[in-house]
Amino acid sequence: MLEIFAALGARPSGARALRLRQSPHFRDGAFRNTTHTRTLLPREAVAALRRFLTQRHQRRLSGVIPVDRPPTLGAASDGLHLTWYGHATVLIELAGRRVLLDPLWSDRGSPAPGIGPKRLHPMPVALTDLPRLDAIVISHDHYDHLDMPTIRALDRTQDAMFLVPLGVGAHLERWGVSGARIVELDWDESAVVAGLRFTATESRHFSGRTLVGSNDTLWSSWVIADGQRRVFYTGDSGYFDGYTDIGERHGPFDVTLMQIGAYDNAWPDIHLLPEQAVEAHVRLRGSLLIPVHWGTFHLAPHPWAEPVERLWAEAKARDVVIAVPRPGERVDVDAPPEVDPWWQALA
Repeated sequence: MLEIFAALGARPSGARALRLRQSPHFRDGAFRNTTHTRTLLPREAVAALRRFLTQRHQRRLSGVIPVDRPPTLGAASDGLHLTWYGHATVLIELAGRRVLLDPLWSDRGSPAPGIGPKRLHPMPVALTDLPRLDAIVISHDHYDHLDMPTIRALDRTQDAMFLVPLGVGAHLERWGVSGARIVELDWDESAVVAGLRFTATESRHFSGRTLVGSNDTLWSSWVIADGQRRVFYTGDSGYFDGYTDIGERHGPFDVTLMQIGAYDNAWPDIHLLPEQAVEAHVRLRGSLLIPVHWGTFHLAPHPWAEPVERLWAEAKARDVVIAVPRPGERVDVDAPPEVDPWWQALA
């Protein structure tokens, strides 16, 4: 029971709370999106729950999700490589540095074992077998992006800095991470860590680790760059016009990591539809698109493979280059493989 309470994290206080109250995005006791955003529509939510419970056959897999065992990594590559471990967890190798996004090694993204959707494939690598990391980036504090057991393990086994949106550091400190290892950023703020520049950029979402999101911590997309290469990660986000501005100010991007799964009419403003992910990629001035936030958990009523099927069709129609790696598959951004529709055998 104590672990469940610990997993809830902590509310920002002291200097951290003072700083977030000074943010232009914090008003009337909460962070706000720049675009009017509906997080949940009650009538549609009831229908979504009914579909989720009664249409399980549409999400049933006909086989086992193929998982690649990543190669044993020595020194980080001087090129640009990405390994999707599942859901939103990605290892970025850039300019000889390694960055881990939204690490989640637990079987469920929830505050307690046995609660919430179960992982559909194992992690391709044990958390203790990860190479040395230079930075760990968190997009927001929802359980499928910020996992207490994973954070505690990384705190013990790695010496990397944690880069988080405003307020999220309170959770990490409650779980034992030293404040000296936490960098909190507002939208459009940057920090240089291990020679890479990390910029928190706008996204359209919400936050909170209880059933009623309090929005007292910020949510963010991220730009990760060195002097030559640029990576964009959406975090969780609905579509908004700000992608054009991000592309103009921080792009073009060698690769974009675009959230495509867990959408529904009940929450139309907080997750991207696959077609919207392609449109956002174009506005961001991206070169290669790699989808994330799909395939690992059933988080919405839609069929398991629907997000990537819709993405693939839209990308073909718009002549957008995509890579759809299997969990654990390492992608060389400069020589991405042709798309192998491996998911179709399981749908």
